[in-house]
Amino acid sequence: MKAEIFAPGIVTTEHMEFFGSFTPDLKEFYFKRNGGKYKKSTLVVIRYKNNRWVESVVSPAEASVGEPSISPDGNTIYLDSRYIKRTNSGWSAVKSLGAPFKDIPIMRLTASVNGTYVFDEREEIGTIRYSRLIDGKREAPKAFGKEINTGKWIAHPFIAPDESYLIWDCEREGGYGDSDLYISFRQEDGSWGPTINMGKDINTEREDIYGSVTPDGKYLFFHTYLEKGKANIYWVDAQVIENLRNQ
Repeated sequence: MKAEIFAPGIVTTEHMEFFGSFTPDLKEFYFKRNGGKYKKSTLVVIRYKNNRWVESVVSPAEASVGEPSISPDGNTIYLDSRYIKRTNSGWSAVKSLGAPFKDIPIMRLTASVNGTYVFDEREEIGTIRYSRLIDGKREAPKAFGKEINTGKWIAHPFIAPDESYLIWDCEREGGYGDSDLYISFRQEDGSWGPTINMGKDINTEREDIYGSVTPDGKYLFFHTYLEKGKANIYWVDAQVIENLRNQ
């Protein structure tokens, strides 16, 4: 119930590891690493094969540009306003999401089971927006209300697969330091509830960002910047979300 470093020596090392997430079968963990043999930020994956975890670089190399998030079905990795698709031989070439997304300076985009996109912008204040898939057509992006878009450095949204909650990070009055992780729950009438800081067992005086929940709903992942050139990936029991929902 208190966040711990994830997979020390395998995923988390003395270098910078960030943007971590599992595929639905929990046999592939994707993240970025910068340091050691990786002289720049590189998208890597550890796969569970023959009773051990094996690390490799994700191809094509262009996939290392952008902040990766995995679709609920595990067949797409979104990379800002671009994406790659799973193929029989690996991953496809990097493709554009097209208009209007290609013209928005997106950092992170996540998707729900229903195909709703939720994404941020690379700006100081930041605005989190959503775009639903209605009758097979993509609607124009709309901004969330002030429940979500209040504070500074509003970024890195994660929409629950069933759209029942939204996690993101930002700086707000009353936080624990730099960016904290926050959550809002979808109400019965479809509106979004008040913003809730995810608490001292997750947030620190440092920059705690990029929350996501494993496909089985059991764990919350995020990463914390410790110092220049170093970040660690953490995980915590997702029961913390249910505890906040019941407040």
